[in-house]
Amino acid sequence: MLPADHQAEFAAGHAVGSVFFGGGTPSLMPPETVAAVLDKIRSCWAVIPDLEVTLEANPNSAEADRFQALAAAGVSRLSLGVQALDPEALRLLGRAHDLEEAIAAIERARDIFPRFSFDLIYARPGQTNAAWRRELDDALRLAGEHLSLYQLTLEPGTAFATLARRGELSLPDEETTAALFEMTQDRLGAAGLPAYEISNHARPGAECRHNLTYWRYQDYVGIGPGAHGRLTRGGAKYATRQYRLPEKWLAVAEATGTGIEETATIDSETVIEELLMMGLRLVEGVSRARLERLAGRDAETLFGTSLPLLIDGGFLTLDAQRLAATTAGRQRLNAVLAALLG
Repeated sequence: MLPADHQAEFAAGHAVGSVFFGGGTPSLMPPETVAAVLDKIRSCWAVIPDLEVTLEANPNSAEADRFQALAAAGVSRLSLGVQALDPEALRLLGRAHDLEEAIAAIERARDIFPRFSFDLIYARPGQTNAAWRRELDDALRLAGEHLSLYQLTLEPGTAFATLARRGELSLPDEETTAALFEMTQDRLGAAGLPAYEISNHARPGAECRHNLTYWRYQDYVGIGPGAHGRLTRGGAKYATRQYRLPEKWLAVAEATGTGIEETATIDSETVIEELLMMGLRLVEGVSRARLERLAGRDAETLFGTSLPLLIDGGFLTLDAQRLAATTAGRQRLNAVLAALLG
């Protein structure tokens, strides 16, 4: 039994609407491997006719040379980790590609794939409003129907976090960061690519279907080292976690037919928390009916006095259909969630 067979048994009755090859450098896989994985998925599950197959790639010339073969293997959507359209910023971020390679990869992706996207990081050290506006204009000239625009955050244990702790790296202050966020929303909205999630913008209908599955807290299968999954069975929600180290994952998968290290039932309180953590990232928010069905009570009772305070403060909206974060709420989502769930 192979890992997909095991997952198919657990997730029987599901139809696959999207596949996402991500984490690390999946574009270094031989295209034949991509095709084999997709064939295995089709043998294990029903697959919708217009299956979305996304693959993450770096925009260097070596990987760009593989784009045509990856498309022939079944990839229909490419996501490029560009991160900056500024030579100095690319050096600061430690990217292996230069600006010319990034632009060439974007143009090649546009020619080959039905759908493509690339990401940029803003609120970088020393970045001004004017510089980011110019970079956004460049991005819009290159973009298709989707862009991902992330604020730079300092993750513990990273080189950037160490430099910041030493005082050797200075990020924009909160006021500047807020202004950069608001400019991003306004500029992309005016260009016809409104935000549908905190950091993701698309023309209506061009949203990344696979990521919408996460944010809408729907079921997904995680296969491969370190992959997580969320699956519903018998009315209960389960979390799956694969072994993280590739060597360990491969050895266990070959010996037992699955690389899953843990499968655990998610308790009802955690289900509500995860639903809100993911769903409030979306402009559409969370279905009120679904939230109240899972909670077994109405939203006003569930959240108590914190809900009207967040609504009056302009961070949340609630009507008969949906609970949603406003633009201001999405910009401060961690604080909003802490207040809502606290």
